[in-house]
Amino acid sequence: MSEEVIHPAILEMCGATIAALQDPSRLVLENVHWSVRPGDFWVVAGPQYSGKSDLLLHAAGLMAPVDGTCHIFGCNTREFDETQLSERLRVGFTFADGRLFNQLTLANNIALPLRYHRELTDAEIARNVTTLLELLELTPFANVTPGNVAAVWRQRAALARALALKPELLLLDNPNGGPTARHRQWLVNFLDQLWRGHDFLGRRPLTLVVATDDLHPWQHPQRKFAALHEGHFSVLGAWGAEDFVRHHAVKELLAAPDGT
Repeated sequence: MSEEVIHPAILEMCGATIAALQDPSRLVLENVHWSVRPGDFWVVAGPQYSGKSDLLLHAAGLMAPVDGTCHIFGCNTREFDETQLSERLRVGFTFADGRLFNQLTLANNIALPLRYHRELTDAEIARNVTTLLELLELTPFANVTPGNVAAVWRQRAALARALALKPELLLLDNPNGGPTARHRQWLVNFLDQLWRGHDFLGRRPLTLVVATDDLHPWQHPQRKFAALHEGHFSVLGAWGAEDFVRHHAVKELLAAPDGT
């Protein structure tokens, strides 16, 4: 029987101390040890204000740890500058609130990464944006500004923008998928397709990390789980594993209503 091949980590944190974006003097997580490997689908659970957003900002290389190290595709994020731009662009990121530019239409928001980071003609950009609009079911809102659509469509536009450069690692900060079960199920199904290998990515599986305060939609035997609680990051293994079931944050989140 052949041995399982263990691929190098895409994301590696070793003893990382995570500070808050809003107040860098405040430490939200300490001594984080975490490896994300190609093809993983991680769900990082934690209540509000537990540090999920700050952890993902560090995982994306947008912040560097106060102590310890964080490597993305082998690059130390403390050394990130313009020479490592190509490595940073291998990571897609969506903020919980979308962070779209309100003066631009959804289509123009999605086009931004292509305009700044790819040498494409206007016609090529338009074709790529059209594909993403169709993929995320956003075509009816293409020429609408973010303030004139519901939050669920702003979140989908942010996801489309994050996918525009066809990343290898996608980080999503609290993607609740919207107020209805239909929208939440659509999001989970779509992310599963990306993880397994979507046509849009040339059938290449996408490595995913989702940070959430709602565990209910994410049950799956092949996902990996971690939790944040009182400044600690804990790897829990699979859904239903002993460490998963016993963790305080998991009990708290699963006891909360799922909104359906």
